[in-house]
Amino acid sequence: MTDGAEERPRFRARRRFGQHFLHDPGVIRRIVEAIDPRPGERLIEIGPGHGALTLPLLDRIRHLEVIEIDRDVIPVLREHAAGRGTLTVHEADVLEIDFATLADPGRSLRLCGNLPYNISTPLLFHVLEAAPRLIDMHFMLQKEVVARMAASPDSGDYGRLTVMLAVHCRVEHLFDVGPGAFRPPPRVTSSIVRLVPHPAPPFPIADSRRFAEVVGRAFGQRRKTLRNSLREVVDAQGFAATGIDAGRRAETLTPQEFAQLAATAAPAPL
Repeated sequence: MTDGAEERPRFRARRRFGQHFLHDPGVIRRIVEAIDPRPGERLIEIGPGHGALTLPLLDRIRHLEVIEIDRDVIPVLREHAAGRGTLTVHEADVLEIDFATLADPGRSLRLCGNLPYNISTPLLFHVLEAAPRLIDMHFMLQKEVVARMAASPDSGDYGRLTVMLAVHCRVEHLFDVGPGAFRPPPRVTSSIVRLVPHPAPPFPIADSRRFAEVVGRAFGQRRKTLRNSLREVVDAQGFAATGIDAGRRAETLTPQEFAQLAATAAPAPL
């Protein structure tokens, strides 16, 4: 299975869009198999580019939606999708798409795509605002980012991103993709990650802003003990109430323990 890249007009990748176009047929096949799309599902691809992933997905499900900001590639994408099924193009900045309203009543979305690495973290949290309307997500991201997303407590990669994602979804690192699979090749290795929103909150969070504040402060000074990094928001009584040792460091706490500390935290100073 190929994406027909050799037959298409060449486009210069635009740095401001973070573009690197996938072309390796073996990698494309593995991604499609990981997504395993089924006819009748509402699947939306973010950043289809030249259609390397778009076309084999369209062959599988016959109706695919894509979100693309680069208007120059859209006509070529439509041309190569002609006769392979129905392609619906949302010409927009994905950070401005409201996925919750995009979803049909009673019908959840599946998302996939090679996300622009320069906006990957804010895009992840933007997408997860619609987590209750999502079945799953399969994204290609920088390997180091995926390592942080899927890290375990008490490891070097474990941090704020890990904990904040754990509130919303289960994260699974599937496989890595080398630079040679793209044109132009990026300077980093990429990874495919699967995110599955939790059907119910895995642990209670009384105040999401307070939780984010506690996590941010703890990892903002991760070499310090919690007693020092959280001294402005969690006092000795708060640590005592949770049974969490104030002498620990941020990377040793589970997401649930952060939620417990946040429940005792005082409002952050302005």
